Amino acid sequence: MTPIRHNGADSDAVLDAARDCVLAVGVRRTTLADVARRAGVSRMTLYRRWPDLRSLVGDLMTREWIDVATRAMPAPAPAVGTRARIVDGLVAGVEAFRAHPLFRKIVDVDPELLLPYVLDRRGASQEALLALLGDALREGHADGSVRPGHIERQARTVLLTVQSFALSLRTMTDEDDPELDSAAFLGELRALLERTLTP
Repeated sequence: MTPIRHNGADSDAVLDAARDCVLAVGVRRTTLADVARRAGVSRMTLYRRWPDLRSLVGDLMTREWIDVATRAMPAPAPAVGTRARIVDGLVAGVEAFRAHPLFRKIVDVDPELLLPYVLDRRGASQEALLALLGDALREGHADGSVRPGHIERQARTVLLTVQSFALSLRTMTDEDDPELDSAAFLGELRALLERTLTP
């Protein structure tokens, strides 16, 4: 992802510093002063770009979640249809998202940060994920591997499904039972997505 520069500050360096602070002490115990000190910039530099810590953490989550999603999507291959790539990428994305250190820290220490994006509104990362999904679904419509349908509605439905697995899977798994462990449920997610998207 290309760094965004604002008044000479490298936003990626600031986001890296914010990530390090959150991983160390959680969001509630992190301050903009902590982030500025770790990033080697002044607090005023941060305030010009982010009015408060919540907006900074929001940008951090967006960067990290989109990175997970784009890394999880397999590259196009001649013998692999778009639907297979979408399904493989989404299942791998859920697995990577659940293992991501920032996600795990937020769930363990500051889970209330995620509630607005589950209950009230879409966030920037969800909008970006919907755009990525929409592009992939259009490719799948074009090559005939994905069931025709309203692109935006399909993308939102798929994201709702995947999001529920990413956020709530641990409430349903019994990791000591191979029939009910995470791998078994990810297999169910794969089957569900295949049946949803197959023409």
